[in-house]
Amino acid sequence: MFFASGRARNRASILGGVLYFAIALVPVFLIAAAVLIDPAMVERLIAKDHQLILPTLILERTPLAVQVLFFGALLSAILSTAGGALIAPSVMLAQAVLRPLRPGMSERAFVWTMRATVGAVGLAVLAMALASNQSIYQLVNDSGKVVLVAAFVPLAAGLFWKRASPAGALASALAGLAVWIAMEFAWPGALVPPALAGLLASGVGMLAGSFAPVLRRRLV
Repeated sequence: MFFASGRARNRASILGGVLYFAIALVPVFLIAAAVLIDPAMVERLIAKDHQLILPTLILERTPLAVQVLFFGALLSAILSTAGGALIAPSVMLAQAVLRPLRPGMSERAFVWTMRATVGAVGLAVLAMALASNQSIYQLVNDSGKVVLVAAFVPLAAGLFWKRASPAGALASALAGLAVWIAMEFAWPGALVPPALAGLLASGVGMLAGSFAPVLRRRLV
């Protein structure tokens, strides 16, 4: 079996990020084109719902074949993203949390554990979506904030900071989530946005969690 080298994986990750930005610029270009093609439609939809600009442009200004390709690709992207967002945390929960609790777990039991976590996470997400009054756009936006306040600093520190530790990563994620959630409920309109405050708290948590064992040894 072929395994890519570390340098190849790094280059692939950077290339994937560049391609991601390039693909993300396509709808931006289409919205800019809509402003030039039909400014009255854009103004009307901005007052109503700005998310309808691109679908309306496709429906009113493109042939049927392009409409089929556009909405088919959109549906495929939504399903793919939803599936990945459901499977990734479920597998990580089973692999990083549940499996260490049972070191002798067989592969068959581990597979069933992953299936159970996928079902549990799916039910939790369904309950949250049904109980929430937010739109899909707002829910997706909040999911991105969760990654920002809980995962960005541990990932970046693990890649680029030699002193980063598991304790620091845990403290970073917990501090970021706690500050972000508290500010979202208590001060959503604060001068410092809740997501930014959570990111700063995540950085402080990483520093505190990583340096705490060193300071403890020196004091002892």
